[in-house]
Amino acid sequence: MSTSQLPDPKDRPARLTVGVVGAGRVGPALAASLQLAGHRPVAVSGVSDASRKRAAQLLPDVPLVPPAEVLQRADLVLLTVPDDTLPGLVEGLAETGAVRPGQLLVHTSGRYGAKVLDPALRAGALPLALHPAMTFTGTPVDVQRLAGCSFGVTAPDELRMAAEALVIEMGGEPEWIAEERRPLYHAALALGANHLVTLVAQSMELLREAGVEAPDRMLGPLLGAALDNALRSGDAALTGPVARGDAGTVAAHVAELRKHAPQTVAGYLAMARATADRALAHGLLKPELAEDLLGVLATGTNGAEGDAR
Repeated sequence: MSTSQLPDPKDRPARLTVGVVGAGRVGPALAASLQLAGHRPVAVSGVSDASRKRAAQLLPDVPLVPPAEVLQRADLVLLTVPDDTLPGLVEGLAETGAVRPGQLLVHTSGRYGAKVLDPALRAGALPLALHPAMTFTGTPVDVQRLAGCSFGVTAPDELRMAAEALVIEMGGEPEWIAEERRPLYHAALALGANHLVTLVAQSMELLREAGVEAPDRMLGPLLGAALDNALRSGDAALTGPVARGDAGTVAAHVAELRKHAPQTVAGYLAMARATADRALAHGLLKPELAEDLLGVLATGTNGAEGDAR
């Protein structure tokens, strides 16, 4: 369903009051996007100075109150706290009677589905797990990035329409994830997005060490093309010395990394092994070249050198 099909906010009478428990990078952005859809943020909780500043920037004039008071004021409550904090928070809110029957309780954890909200469900709340597959900066740009963003959604069947409507109102696209598949879903996103940041940061550091004055400018077009090719073609987009079976070049890489950035060697070898396995399985790496390459990767030695290209 396209967001262009949605009626104008002023034409939709059933608007909700919105509260945020945990003013990290995610909660204020989601509340701000719901505000654009016609809902009304009424309360936010935050402890650190950074969270209070984020709330003030993205949700100006919305009062900062304790979590229990957020639930008292809001029809829809966003629980945007770290994964490890979420179960205890839900239990505590339910035990203290803060949860109201009929209240929409939404968490944004990728790891958990709707069952983590069972204590609130028993208190009469309506549980939704809406995880935006997006990185957040804690600035207004996050609201714009939600346009077209996929959300991993898990909810009881009877709340499916409500979950989809909220995601679409935030500019996103709902993608249903089974309760038992949430950890796998989240691991997949972390593998792609979180590790990508580490890889790019390491690459930039090494380019600076090699004398490149603007590593971001050098990497931008290359990584953009690599990402586009990977999304379009999957393993067929593999290229470089590992996919070609250039064992000497890989050995030279390992030798240079040991000399200039030994902390990156383990990661390089692990990713090279994974790349070699995929290239071999998909017929990109010739078996007769794989033996020497896998030998270099197994030992991590700096054997024969080759020309990187």
